[in-house]
Amino acid sequence: MTHAHRMARFNETDLYVVITEAFCAGRPALDVLDACLAAGVGLVQLREKNCSARELVQRAQVFRERTRAANALLIIDDRVDIALAADADGVHLGQDDLPIAHARVLAPDLILGSSSHNLDEALTAQQAGASYVNIGPVFATRTKDVPTGVVGPQLLAEIRPHLHIPFTCMGGIKVHNIDQVLQHGARHPAVVTAVTAADDVQGAATALRDKIVNHLDYTRE
Repeated sequence: MTHAHRMARFNETDLYVVITEAFCAGRPALDVLDACLAAGVGLVQLREKNCSARELVQRAQVFRERTRAANALLIIDDRVDIALAADADGVHLGQDDLPIAHARVLAPDLILGSSSHNLDEALTAQQAGASYVNIGPVFATRTKDVPTGVVGPQLLAEIRPHLHIPFTCMGGIKVHNIDQVLQHGARHPAVVTAVTAADDVQGAATALRDKIVNHLDYTRE
């Protein structure tokens, strides 16, 4: 699949769920993935920072099989090699990972996401060939330590006018505060524990998706 085809599908998605088994409330990550796909989630990231390459590619291949069957996009955190080996749709790169420009040479057809915590980082990623930038952490979160600290939802409104690529946002987004990021232009809010640690994973994902879809429908009226 080409980058253009993948981005066309990306633009059709709404909720972005990042799955790490350690944040799945004692459940297998695959059970959480299946519940997300049952809720219609079309954009999933596999993030496992403590797996060996062998174990990670095996997990990624199973995630690939299930996401493909559900017509969902699969993004791999950090590892371009794993994304390519598993035939994933993309890779998400942090500020200390392989630079976007180098990743684009290795993987011209993959979606390349880049973490950003301010306007300069977002614009640098865009210029280097990122497919989307992630802005955050928007709210306080315990799933990832970021030296910059919380950036707040207002940063979305500050960065958005300067982008000609999509953006996602992440960090402490829950059903009770997702409206704040939607009001600042977010179309692809990303979550971890709001879904993966929920008692009812499918129900939590559905509730968040409903919020996004209803907001988008309202803004189109």
